[in-house]
Amino acid sequence: MANRITELFNIKYPIIQAGMIWCSGWELASAVSNAGGLGILGSGSMYPEVLDDQITKCKTATDKPFAVNLPMIYPDIDKHVALILKHKVPVVFTSAGNPKTWTKLLKDNGIIVVHVVSSLKFALKSELAGVDAVVAEGFEAGGHNGREETTTMTLIPIVANELKIPLIAAGGIGTGKGMFAAMTLGADGVQIGSRFVATPESSAHQNFKNTIIDTKDGGTELTLKELTPVRLIKNNFYNQVQTAYQNNASAEDMKELLGRGRAKKGMFEGDLIEGELEIGQIAGLINEIKPAAEIVEEIIREYNQVKTEVITLSKYTF
Repeated sequence: MANRITELFNIKYPIIQAGMIWCSGWELASAVSNAGGLGILGSGSMYPEVLDDQITKCKTATDKPFAVNLPMIYPDIDKHVALILKHKVPVVFTSAGNPKTWTKLLKDNGIIVVHVVSSLKFALKSELAGVDAVVAEGFEAGGHNGREETTTMTLIPIVANELKIPLIAAGGIGTGKGMFAAMTLGADGVQIGSRFVATPESSAHQNFKNTIIDTKDGGTELTLKELTPVRLIKNNFYNQVQTAYQNNASAEDMKELLGRGRAKKGMFEGDLIEGELEIGQIAGLINEIKPAAEIVEEIIREYNQVKTEVITLSKYTF
């Protein structure tokens, strides 16, 4: 499946595993990379010494390319950058900030830089900043999201029409059919998060993984837009948020309700009552926990099957 993304990252398949906080450690990243995709370490939930250890373990577990996701709101981001340079990490995905901040330094050190956006405006700004590729993420995605609430099916062709550098689609993709649809709309590859949370290799708590399997259509919602928009499973904490809205809570009230460590409590420690459970709408299609390599294989098999069917149909004219 050679294309601009596989050539850019030197990988077999244009499948990227999202660098999700509390879920994307070295075991998941190396498993996806070994399966032919690009695994990503989610550094946003890691202290510098933890990231140092995670990169070391990932380098031991795979001889394939992998990446680090670098959220620019991380308080010790300079320490994370220093570790990335120290370990010569081949690819960095930046997010939640201005891509100009670190792109030049990273590229000057031979690192491929990709920036995550949720709109055409910021995709073009990222291109001007010199990044090598862009991830355009629709609001179906889990975790922190854009305020525009543009769906992936709408966002990808809008960005593809204007962007010259490679484009990766994200948000609501977890199957080969979804991958085929995104690439038909103009993407060069796909970034998949939620589907890889429900794997043995994911560092998420088993309680959270089981809850993902139980989440059905309509079981998530994008909320907390006054702070940073985030898509959550509808649990007790989510209900507290809705009650606060009904009581006309201010942004400060919402910030106090959120507190600190909610995501860790829910996704990493398994508190399904008071924890923040971040997952995408695609959870409605996830019905079992299976190894990351099997997921990659399944996605590629389904993608090729759909592609063959489309080619066959295209031979007929009406």
